[in-house]
Amino acid sequence: MTDALGPTAAAVLDAARARLATAPREPLGEWASSRRLLGLGRSPRIVRVGEAWHLGVLLVAEDALYATGEILRAREDVVRGFTAQSQRERAERAAAAFRGGFAEGEALHLGWSPIDVDAVDAGGSSGPLSSAGGAPMIRWSASGAVRPLADYVADQLALTGR
Repeated sequence: MTDALGPTAAAVLDAARARLATAPREPLGEWASSRRLLGLGRSPRIVRVGEAWHLGVLLVAEDALYATGEILRAREDVVRGFTAQSQRERAERAAAAFRGGFAEGEALHLGWSPIDVDAVDAGGSSGPLSSAGGAPMIRWSASGAVRPLADYVADQLALTGR
């Protein structure tokens, strides 16, 4: 649907979904609650909870939209030497994804957050999306300027060859 000012966010995303229909999707992961097994605690793990097409700062699912978080590659937990605590923590998250059922080397998204497209189309904002003068806009980086969502999605689709 479009209005006098151009396409709504929902219309832009529906058109993107149509163009991406045959493209591969990337898995979404979430931390699983650790249950005790035979009285012993289990190691933390990240499990698959869905999938979406990755378009820059957006994750477009069949019926939802998310802002990206962290992108990880699952890998088996092995003893490694690290020079930084951040490297150790990232390796622990990658091992948790492997324990949760992701294949070795499989990329996944963690820490994504839902975006309320209806709120944006009603003139509000949600995640990196906002409305300016009735047109959906996106802020693609924390310090970047906003730009029209339709242009951003078109650019991202061109990068994927769609």
